[in-house]
Amino acid sequence: MIVICKKELRSYFTSMMGYIFVFFILLVTGIYFTAYNINSAYPKLDYTLNAVLFVFLVAVPVLTMKILADERRLKTDQLLLTAPLKVEDIVLGKYLALITIYAIPILIICLYPLIMSQFGTVSMFEAYTVILGFFLLGCADIAIGVYISSVTESQVIAAVITFGVLFVSFVMEGIAQFFSTAAVTSLVCYMVLVVILALIIEMMFRSKTIAVAVGAAGEIILLILYAVNSTLFESGIQKFLSIFNLAGHFNNFANGILDLSGVLYFVSVIGVCMLLTVQSILKRRWN
Repeated sequence: MIVICKKELRSYFTSMMGYIFVFFILLVTGIYFTAYNINSAYPKLDYTLNAVLFVFLVAVPVLTMKILADERRLKTDQLLLTAPLKVEDIVLGKYLALITIYAIPILIICLYPLIMSQFGTVSMFEAYTVILGFFLLGCADIAIGVYISSVTESQVIAAVITFGVLFVSFVMEGIAQFFSTAAVTSLVCYMVLVVILALIIEMMFRSKTIAVAVGAAGEIILLILYAVNSTLFESGIQKFLSIFNLAGHFNNFANGILDLSGVLYFVSVIGVCMLLTVQSILKRRWN
């Protein structure tokens, strides 16, 4: 894993990609930090880091687009897959390299509260809690980018899809507001999701019987639950969509609250994406 990590770090810092990523994040955060915290004398980092969350929409797709897609395009993934390394070590090594690159601007941002303290009183706990949330959000976004890069051999397609997924997540709160909070609305949405799940199962297992069985069972369970207690479905679709609202789980950190549930959420997103990436590579290895 360490060997893979070092290899990726060398490739990123010999191709300027790593430098561009670090420069872009520091440039954007530096501009907002100067405007909000220095010129306006605002003693908290929440405004600054909340305002620059959009930076992930651009920086993460550019950083992650080649991490696995380029291996497939150049056919060098065959060398990795036949090497005496576990797929898990390959994936984690590459991900660790990206996190190491991302940690560089984060460490520099950690100096911001110290700079602010020279001009007034600053709550260090709140400041570094915000930075922790910002770091975890970025790690989760990078994990998503790594997974998407593993399912295509085109860097451009990987970057575009990653941007699309992160953008939808970024505006998920607004999307949720388009739906009514009525129980029947959530019921209909859940029934549609069950149909989609059945279609995915059919594509994965090539079995209409299993897909129909899962779909029918899901629809019946939903109807029974609705008939027994329809209040369970009130605002249900909003709660479901909030699962995909990564930026929304940053809010408590931005308010200076060390949100352990938020930490668990981001770690879970990272774990799921790493697992999916490993399965994607294993599937290609056996094919």
